[in-house]
Amino acid sequence: MSSYFLRSSRLGFREWAESDIDLANALWGDPEVTRLIGGPFSKEQVRQRLAREIETQNAHGIQYWPIFLLASDLHVGCCGLRPYQLDRGISELGFHILKSQWGRGYAAEAARAVMAHAFDSLRVAALFAGHHPANDASRRLLQKLGFRFTHAEYYAPTGLDHPSYILSSDEFSHRKDPVIHTRS
Repeated sequence: MSSYFLRSSRLGFREWAESDIDLANALWGDPEVTRLIGGPFSKEQVRQRLAREIETQNAHGIQYWPIFLLASDLHVGCCGLRPYQLDRGISELGFHILKSQWGRGYAAEAARAVMAHAFDSLRVAALFAGHHPANDASRRLLQKLGFRFTHAEYYAPTGLDHPSYILSSDEFSHRKDPVIHTRS
């Protein structure tokens, strides 16, 4: 497997490549994974999503990076950043986990690693995150990670107003449960 640019205790992060189409289809082609983010997605829509992730990395140095178990290189899903309000130094945090990997704490672990990378290495001013109104698991996780609700924001792929949250650099640095991370 490619070398990981970011690691947590169990997960490794790398950049998407065009050759990852099978991984992308397994993730974004799964109607259960995508049902609350505007899916299900066709193979062509997944191909376009993969191309957008690669372009975002090329243009901004961020993407929803694919994540893998360090012990086995098994693909777990993706977690990362996308541009949100770059003029204000705000990126959006997001994660999509393969259904077979749900319930193992990977979303929280991956999000913590990306948050630390965003604030410590990329020096973002804040992170934005949102979730489908019916996604209680994401709501609970964002609150556990220290995000605070700010507003409801329209999300075109679902046609709904999604609860939206922010976490500033100052809020992150003053957390009571410091993020522990390892870089490769």
